[in-house]
Amino acid sequence: MSYRVNRLPVLKLWRALRSCWSLPIRHYVPQKKMALHSVTMAPAFRLSLKAKASDNMSHMMVDFTQERELLQAIKFLPVPATPEIQTSECQVCDNTVTVVWTLPEPDTKIDHYVLEHRRTNHEGPPRVREDYPWMVVEGIHEREHTLTGLRFDTRYITFRVKACNKAVAGEFSEPVTLETHAFMFKLDAGSAHQNLKVEDLSVEWDSCGGKVQEIRKDKNRTNSPMHSPARTAMMSPKRAPTARVGRDRFTAESYTVLGDTMIDAGQQYWEVRFDKESKAFAVGLALRNLGRFDQLGKSNASWCIHLNNWLQQSLTAKHNNKARTLDCPIPDRIGVYCNYDEGALSFYNARTKLLMHTFRTKFQQPVIPAFMVWNGTFSVQTGLQVPSAVQSGQRKNSGTSSSNASLT
Repeated sequence: MSYRVNRLPVLKLWRALRSCWSLPIRHYVPQKKMALHSVTMAPAFRLSLKAKASDNMSHMMVDFTQERELLQAIKFLPVPATPEIQTSECQVCDNTVTVVWTLPEPDTKIDHYVLEHRRTNHEGPPRVREDYPWMVVEGIHEREHTLTGLRFDTRYITFRVKACNKAVAGEFSEPVTLETHAFMFKLDAGSAHQNLKVEDLSVEWDSCGGKVQEIRKDKNRTNSPMHSPARTAMMSPKRAPTARVGRDRFTAESYTVLGDTMIDAGQQYWEVRFDKESKAFAVGLALRNLGRFDQLGKSNASWCIHLNNWLQQSLTAKHNNKARTLDCPIPDRIGVYCNYDEGALSFYNARTKLLMHTFRTKFQQPVIPAFMVWNGTFSVQTGLQVPSAVQSGQRKNSGTSSSNASLT
């Protein structure tokens, strides 16, 4: 293969090269640069191109044979096909999601897959504006992937996947939205005892909490009708349907705080981590009309298990002012399971999923998660699905009677 080159630039190059050969060493480098700048050549070809000039310098021939063979030997990879997520084979359980997808036809050139997922509260295709960003999982070598340790604080998760080979990535699959049912709630700080410091889902005992708030009340107290008891009593409950107004804040020795979401159907599960050195701690359920002076388990409006470290350590199940001592190790994390329709309230060691106690009753009205702590701390974890071990254990124990029967 040869190309005809204009004679004038060739002569200039030739003269420049001859001038380099006749120059002293100290002038050789600058002149060489000038000669190289006269002709532009691709770096990849500089070592393999073979140039040849005719005798009268009217032609310059360049052999591209080797480069042509190299280019012809290159095999370009095609763009991978678009995967398809198989919704029927995807699984959501135990706060894990397994996503399965297929390709329209086998492709041995696939190197890996990229999976993206995004939380959402809207079913259907992704909207232009979403509250949460896409999270990326790269380097997947199988046609399925399991996400573990998730906290389901939204109703759905949207997934999409694309295939990649060594050269290029394909298009994303059609997004698929999977429902992630879990019980979500927050702590109602408006119901908390003044000695409880509530921050998000964590609670800390504060022995000075009541005194500080009383001082603030004295400083802010005025004779304005805005602060009159009559006006306070006229506040509409619709503004905070699940919260208790200030006058209903737990007081005296009822160091209690409630959740802000009621349970009136279905199966729900949440966990609480607590300080085992707390003087006292309790977790359970309560009716919305639980009195502001009522301690958990001391009336028929609440059910709980109670840890007592005062004088002697004990763990008891309490309801309607009756108690039963539990003969089991005290864990640092407790799982609470409520089956409203079946009237079951169970407590588990959250790590081992071993049953600690079950109350069996018939709920006549909605119930609320309830907590109590004295001289200690605890934190709540929500957005959890009912663990498979708990569900299977409930099925085994549903028709049997044992020492875990309800207190009567």
